[in-house]
Amino acid sequence: MINYEKLKASREGFGIGIVKAALENKNILALSADLSESLKLEEFKNRFPERYIEVGVAEQNLAAVGAGLALEGKIPFITSFASFSPSINWGQIRVSICYNNANVKIASSHAGITTGEDGATHQALEDIAITRVLPKMNVIVPADATEAEKATIETSKTKNPTYLRLGREKFPQVTEESEFRIGKANILKKGSDLTLIACGNMVFQALKASEILEKKGIEVEVINNHTIKPLDSKTILQSAKKTGTIFTVEEHQTAGGMGSAVAEAISGEGIHLEIIGVEDKFGQSGSASELLEKYGLSANKIVERIIKHKKLIQNV
Repeated sequence: MINYEKLKASREGFGIGIVKAALENKNILALSADLSESLKLEEFKNRFPERYIEVGVAEQNLAAVGAGLALEGKIPFITSFASFSPSINWGQIRVSICYNNANVKIASSHAGITTGEDGATHQALEDIAITRVLPKMNVIVPADATEAEKATIETSKTKNPTYLRLGREKFPQVTEESEFRIGKANILKKGSDLTLIACGNMVFQALKASEILEKKGIEVEVINNHTIKPLDSKTILQSAKKTGTIFTVEEHQTAGGMGSAVAEAISGEGIHLEIIGVEDKFGQSGSASELLEKYGLSANKIVERIIKHKKLIQNV
């Protein structure tokens, strides 16, 4: 299930996916805020120079231009770092894109603490929260490069404004055998003792954690919840009613992210939920592996959190 030999960043999958989508639809455009290389748009630029627009370091303008193009029938992918878009240009995304229901795709890389050495200013940890609250906005967080490619292609076919959250760091691939459908979570591993729901790079950590826990006699059901909005409440509730316990894990603040969306979905169902994420802190510089460990998001730290919960239950 985990392909350790194939290391790729989700942003690489986006670069492949947007080229494939553009080959199928001549209305697809790519706009960049001076970060085309980071967003892996070099092949797109070479193949479709007339469909590439360099806006420069002007993220608010990036969103406004994208909205205008969408309202004229184009399908623009506006690209930047997640710490700049949707953060700096949230007002333009809200009014120019979402209020007008403009078919703009916001593809942003370097999300989460695995942005690593770039440090706190470039580690977006609030972006899921500020995008999922916007009316008409879809929010997708691919688990790996394979899924990012599929998600980019599928997103290009929808009419919704969409936020596509991508990462900088290379990780093993975990979704090579999975079908991708917007709004449909994937059960990657079945279990009966608890449900572990993850998105983005954390899906790999969740699968690793489940393997460790299995050796300790704890059967974990792992769900890749790539679509935060619209949330697949049905799959989540079915799994939670079977196991009785949910842990969510994400490279994001615990407030307002995927865990919060899951909490809203299961409210009133009497299901125990614990949200694993960044606890009201900014990030800092360091390698991706060091930061995952420090902020409690590595597989080992996830295991520790679950074991602690199990011990508490046994002592009640």
